[in-house]
Amino acid sequence: MPVILETAASTGQLIMATLIGFATIVALITKFKLHPFLSLTIGSLVVGAIADLSLSEMVAAYSKGVGSTVASVGVLIALGAIIGKLLADSGGADEIVDTLVSKASPTTLPWAMALIGAVIGLPMFFEIGLVLLVPVILLVTRRSKLPLMRVAIPALAGLSTMHALVPPHPGPLAAIGLLKADLGITLGLGVLIAIPTVVVAGPLFSRLAARWVPVDAPDLFLNSDENGRCGIVPGRPRFSVTLMTVLLPVVLMMGKALADIFALKGTAVRSILDFLGEPMFALLLTTLLAIFTLGKVSGMNRDAMSDSVGAALPPIAGILLTVAAGGGFKQILVDTGIAKLLGNGITQSSISPLLMAWLVAVVIPLATGSATVATVTAAGILEPVAASLPSAHAALLVLAIGCGSVFFSHVNDAGFWLIKEYFGISVGQTIKSWSLMETALSVCGVLLVLLVSVIV
Repeated sequence: MPVILETAASTGQLIMATLIGFATIVALITKFKLHPFLSLTIGSLVVGAIADLSLSEMVAAYSKGVGSTVASVGVLIALGAIIGKLLADSGGADEIVDTLVSKASPTTLPWAMALIGAVIGLPMFFEIGLVLLVPVILLVTRRSKLPLMRVAIPALAGLSTMHALVPPHPGPLAAIGLLKADLGITLGLGVLIAIPTVVVAGPLFSRLAARWVPVDAPDLFLNSDENGRCGIVPGRPRFSVTLMTVLLPVVLMMGKALADIFALKGTAVRSILDFLGEPMFALLLTTLLAIFTLGKVSGMNRDAMSDSVGAALPPIAGILLTVAAGGGFKQILVDTGIAKLLGNGITQSSISPLLMAWLVAVVIPLATGSATVATVTAAGILEPVAASLPSAHAALLVLAIGCGSVFFSHVNDAGFWLIKEYFGISVGQTIKSWSLMETALSVCGVLLVLLVSVIV
């Protein structure tokens, strides 16, 4: 049972519990290099203990939060990973890349790369998408004779923006679940805000990045004609089929959102679209379709498809556990009354809840290097605020958190070092390109969120 604020602990004690809990999580991740899952779990227990929860109450609250988060998000993350793996192994990702690049001139190539990053990033987790995109970026750079950053930054901006703003990525999905936001509305507004954000942080910023970091593509992955290809089979699906498969869950979930707005309750159209647009069913249907449109069409046999599906799941174990632990931490905040206290403070302050959400999400990854930790922690804090907001503004709260979670990726972020090593650039050059691109993405995104909040 949740602990009532008035009888659980004093306001000062709850504030102290919050600060010490956050400090514990940050210290464990940064200083002791403990996995975010364990850090969030220990931080949850610290908060509960200081806030006078009994051991049984702490265990019950943490278990409840973990269970509800896994139930709402876990299956979606797993299905998204399978779709992404099939896209890579079938050669579908290669087909998208080759088709778009073949139709682009040197002038339009940065825009094409932004589109490639966004399309590839839609079903894939950031790390998987990055590993897939790097050989493509290097190969295209070499063939086009353009500076590396003119090609790389747009692609990375497309990938990172999808990761921050658009379901079915773990961060947005977790925030949607914790804040009880409408997925269809969040998806629609996320895509709307993502497009101009990608333009600013991608093709436009790449001009500055190419001037500040004037480097060419390293020789990595460029030793033969086959380099840059990720497919494991000789054949590959057509561009139209691949694109249809990738975009299917987006179309289904958007259909549900539109039905909720325009179709009357109880009608057959509303019922069908509501069913098809449920995130789990939409992704399950897409996964089953991908087995045929991507796997079978490309020539993958049953063993190869089974191996591909199996290989998709182990890499996401850490993400699942971190998101689940974030749900447990959130429930501790709720049951101690801390979330209510913080939510009331934000509501009564003169600062916009959207701006506050962004600021909270900015601070945490700057310290921990984890966008996922930032997302689930900020969502837990802001849950009471979201409960009083209309559907559109609750969705914007999710997007504000997503924007804040990618602010100024630096040396404590694994993505920072992946970029540095893959592109063969220095720490300073990585900051002037990747880190500033993430900052531009974050700031542009939250400004658009605030602008949309005035309109809707």
